[in-house]
Amino acid sequence: MLNKALTAVSELESAYHTWKVLPLVTKKEVVARIKEKLLTHTEQYASAITTDMNKPLAQSVAEVKKCATLCEYYLTHIDDFLRPQPLQSSWTESYVRLDPLGVLLAVMPWNFPFWQVFRVAIPNLLLGNVLAVKHASNVSTAAALLEEIFLDESLGFPIYKNLPLPSQHVEAIIAHPAIKGVTLTGSEPAGRSVAQCAGKHLKKSVLELGGSAAFIVCEDADLTKAVTTAVNARMQNAGQSCIAGKRILVQESIAQSFIEAFTEKVKALKQGDKYDLSTEIGAMAREDLAIEIEEMVKQSLAEGATLRCGGKRTGAFYTPTVLTDVTPTMRVFKEETFGPVAVITTFRDFDEAIALSNQSDFGLGVAIFSQNVDFVKSQAPRFDEGAVYINEMLISDPHLPFGGIKNSGYGRELSYFGVWEFANIKTVVVK
Repeated sequence: MLNKALTAVSELESAYHTWKVLPLVTKKEVVARIKEKLLTHTEQYASAITTDMNKPLAQSVAEVKKCATLCEYYLTHIDDFLRPQPLQSSWTESYVRLDPLGVLLAVMPWNFPFWQVFRVAIPNLLLGNVLAVKHASNVSTAAALLEEIFLDESLGFPIYKNLPLPSQHVEAIIAHPAIKGVTLTGSEPAGRSVAQCAGKHLKKSVLELGGSAAFIVCEDADLTKAVTTAVNARMQNAGQSCIAGKRILVQESIAQSFIEAFTEKVKALKQGDKYDLSTEIGAMAREDLAIEIEEMVKQSLAEGATLRCGGKRTGAFYTPTVLTDVTPTMRVFKEETFGPVAVITTFRDFDEAIALSNQSDFGLGVAIFSQNVDFVKSQAPRFDEGAVYINEMLISDPHLPFGGIKNSGYGRELSYFGVWEFANIKTVVVK
C-alpha cells in the first residue's frame, strides 16, 4: 500500500513538469471541465457524501454546488492573482511573480469531504502545482470519486492522486523528495504531528485545525435573526464543523428570551432519512464520535449545566442538545464540541463577552450580533481570532481568506491567499 502511494507521488512529480508549463488558459479549461462534472453529477456526488458520513442529502448537495462556485471564482480571478506585481525600488524594474512549487500533500478530513479538498486543489492546480491527497478513511467512496473528477483524459497525465493510506504512513509521504508542501485540515494532534514532520524535512505546511468559535448575541441584536442563524451555525452537518458556533454567549438582559426561542427551533429540526431532502439533522459520522459527545455532556451536567433539550444517543445519532448555565470551567466550554450540542453562557457587558470569547485555546473566528456595527468593528482588534463576522455566522467563502491562530492552526486558504501559500514568491529585478 505504501509502495503504491510512493509510486503515485513519483508519477505526480513527472506530471508536474508538464503541467506547470502549460498555458494558464489550458489549466483553466481543465478546471472548467471539473466544474461541469460537479454540476452534471451533483446528485451522484452528494449521495456518496451522505452514504459515507451520514450528512443529510440536502447539505451534501449544497456542498457539491459550493465546490462548483469555488471553481467559478478562481476561473474568474486567477489571471489577476497570477499577474506579476510591480514593486517600487531603486532598480529600473522590479516585480514579484508567483511560480508553483511541485507536488503537494493534502491530508483531508471527513466532515466536508468535497469542499475541503476543492478549496486546496483548485487554486493550487491553477498555480501549477499538483496534488496527492490522503483522505479520511471513512469517506472512501467520496475520495475515489474525487480522483475521477480531477482526471482529465485530454492531458494524458495525472494532476491529482488519491492515496488510500492509514495515517501512520503520512510521514513517509511527507519525506518523499517530490513533496514540496503539506496542508492538513483536521484535529490538533494530527496537526502537531504533520507540522513536526514537515518541519523536520523543511517543507512548508498549512494547518486548518479545530475551533471553538464564540457566537455573541448582544442585547441590541435582531433577536429573530440571531436565533435563526445560531441554530444553523451550531447544528448544520450535525455540528461537525470547525467553524460552528460552539459557544453561544448571550447578554444577560435578553438571555431568557433567546434561550426559549433557540431551544424551540432546535427541537423543531426535522430528523429522519438522511436521503430525504427535507431532513435537517442526521446521525454523526461515526458512533464513537457520538459517544464522545455524550460523555462530554454528561460530565458538564454533573458539573452544574442545565439540559434544555436533547442529551440522548441512539448509535451514531445524538439528539440536538441545548445546555445552559455553562461556565468556562466546564469541558463543553473549554474543549471543541464536535457534534450537535449548543452551550449557552451569559455575559454582563461587551468587555466580558470579549474575555469569554478569548478564553479558548482556539482562534478560528467569532460571530457577533449587534445593531451597533460601528462599535463592534472598532472592537475587532481585541478578538484573538482569524476572522470576525458581524451579524453573520462564520462561513468559508471563496472570496475571503480562511484560517486561524493559536491552536486553530496557521496559514490561509481561499481568496488570493490560497494561491500564495504554496507559491514560490519570486522577485525579479532589472538593473
